Amino acid sequence: MDILSFIGLVLAGCAIILGSILKGAGVKALVSVAAFMIVVVGTVAAICVQTPLPVMKRALRMLPWIFRPPQIERAELIKRMVEWSNTARKQGLLGLEPAIEKESDDFIRKGLQLVVDGSEPEVIRNTLEVDLQVREQADTRAAKVFEGMGVYAPTLGIIGAVMGLMSVMQNLADPSKLGAGIAAAFVATIYGIGLANLFFLPAASKLKGAIQSMSEVREMIIEGLISIAQGENPRIIESKLQGYLH
Repeated sequence: MDILSFIGLVLAGCAIILGSILKGAGVKALVSVAAFMIVVVGTVAAICVQTPLPVMKRALRMLPWIFRPPQIERAELIKRMVEWSNTARKQGLLGLEPAIEKESDDFIRKGLQLVVDGSEPEVIRNTLEVDLQVREQADTRAAKVFEGMGVYAPTLGIIGAVMGLMSVMQNLADPSKLGAGIAAAFVATIYGIGLANLFFLPAASKLKGAIQSMSEVREMIIEGLISIAQGENPRIIESKLQGYLH
């Protein structure tokens, strides 16, 4: 679990709530159904218009990565690739067939199959790099869903504030309602800017970081499998791949 994401969200909530209390506004001042409808529901509506359904589904599946990003032990993976290299040198490339069945990652299985089939190193690289780029682009589009929400939320917060001020203007004849009305008008702005800067935009950055990390691991896999296909010494392969641990 990414403990920093959890700590960040807790601190964000504390910052808003305690800040409101210390400023004398109180917690109740932050509660507004109208602001929620305008900002939160409006942001969801805007992003639904912008985003194709498959991308939206992928974004929702990736959302847990904020707290539990995909964990791939690079050192363990390097160790496995060195073992595959030793197997290939002793038994030939066909000796790697049992390793294909044991692998749960479809990217690794695809690469191993290309090696076992005797594909040329350049063919292996081109095939796997296309796969890598497509995966990375699909995941990045999904991460940008939250980035888009971070763009729309503040604007909708301003719309909510303007609508609240419109309501205040209609009650200018009753000064007793002006203070509470103006305060309520700005709650939507707090919702919009707060959600954008304390959740949506940081979440998008966190997901992009996880995507980049996964791409680096796949690049390491490509280099390792090509080295095996070329029959390089296992020690050289291990030394080469250890550069990805930094």
